[in-house]
Amino acid sequence: MRTRPVLIYDGDCAFCTRCVAFVERRVRPRCDVTPAHLADLAELGTTQARAEHELLWVTPFGRVYGGVMAVAKLLLNAGRGWTPLGALLSLPPLRWIGHGVYRLVADNRQRMPGGTAACAVRRPEGPS
Repeated sequence: MRTRPVLIYDGDCAFCTRCVAFVERRVRPRCDVTPAHLADLAELGTTQARAEHELLWVTPFGRVYGGVMAVAKLLLNAGRGWTPLGALLSLPPLRWIGHGVYRLVADNRQRMPGGTAACAVRRPEGPS
């Protein structure tokens, strides 16, 4: 059984990689950090599609949080001055606003500073 949470991010995305490097350097959450392509996603209770769609936070007990809630859990876990921000981000209406901002950024990450065409969220193909 894992004893630490796991932060899973899209390691193929330069923007995501830069954001996670910033978080590791400045926020310093107490977790294991791994790019999705190196993680055993099935063992962690998630899928490749979800890992490509959003940042994921997996608790030691296997609960998976995505997007803005993953960010909130990360901040709560980091302690120090980050805990109040994580707590606020977990509560409505800030959680709802945060979700909208998260989706806007995530859906346009290839346009963000450091982003490349490889950062674009892959859309599932619809019926032909």
